[in-house]
Amino acid sequence: MDAILLQILNGLDKGSAYALIALGLTLIFGTLGVVNFAHGALFMMGAFCAVTVSRLLSLSFETVDPTKLDFLGNPAKVKTPYVEAWFGPEAGGAIIDWAVPLSILFAIPIMIAIGFAMERGLIKHFYKRPHADQILVTFGLAIVLQEIIKLFYGANPIPTPAPDAFKGSFDFGVLLGFDPNVIIYPYWRMVYFLFATVIIGGVFSFLQFTTFGMVVRAGMADRETVGLLGIDIDKRFTAMFGLAAAVAGLAGVMYTPINSPNYHMGMDFLVLSFVVVVVGGMGSLPGAVAAGFLLGILESFASMNWVKDIIPGIDQIIIYVVAIIILLTRPRGLMGRKGVMED
Repeated sequence: MDAILLQILNGLDKGSAYALIALGLTLIFGTLGVVNFAHGALFMMGAFCAVTVSRLLSLSFETVDPTKLDFLGNPAKVKTPYVEAWFGPEAGGAIIDWAVPLSILFAIPIMIAIGFAMERGLIKHFYKRPHADQILVTFGLAIVLQEIIKLFYGANPIPTPAPDAFKGSFDFGVLLGFDPNVIIYPYWRMVYFLFATVIIGGVFSFLQFTTFGMVVRAGMADRETVGLLGIDIDKRFTAMFGLAAAVAGLAGVMYTPINSPNYHMGMDFLVLSFVVVVVGGMGSLPGAVAAGFLLGILESFASMNWVKDIIPGIDQIIIYVVAIIILLTRPRGLMGRKGVMED
């Protein structure tokens, strides 16, 4: 039982990332009908928003501290972050420590602006083109974005730590009545799961309970009829593209302490996220979220040593095996609308 609970917990954080990226992919496909292969790059851009904020907050200047001596016996030069000089050592140190959560405030407008620029500048010209054209142009855009990141930040992963308050692990075993140190789970992975839950709940609430969201859902069901009512549905769909970009970016921001950002991390998640969308059902938001968590947990179980001993390499292909089984037995996916991908 303890091993099962541990693998479920391990699968939740990766499943959360899959669900958030797949949610944005499904929003774009459901509203605009675009297969966006640049969506993984948006996840990567969000992660580097956190890296940028962390670096900006850590900028410092040198001062001479006569109370400290270097190895030659001269007064030592000490680097003092500007933030600490402006707000004091305690407040400034806390701001630097909480750089990743504070990056959310920076990432939201940046990612919305990037989403708007992508949609208005490039993707809108491919709405009526075949999906193959959309895939080629968005995949090319993803490569361009990752090479830009590689140019400015380098090819090596950049460690971006979580706040000190969330370092360490929580002993779930004691909470559930097991022996101590049986089920240990990092605090930040719990934070990421809760954060993903809040974002997913916020997106669904926005679509379900706001007038804007209701119009968007109506446009997803029957775009022409909504347009005939005098509603500019195109502007609302553009706004949804910006929202999807923000969701992917926030997923990347909060994932940085779990996986150090690198220029190809978007590609690592992209293909898996498309598999998640197909398994959940093309255009189905609940299906994307459910499939994200399901496949994340299955991947966690497949990574157990005894499972890999029985079926070597199963942890690398389990998601694709599940996708094949689902598509052979239910081509529209777990929650896809009847008739979708069933021709």
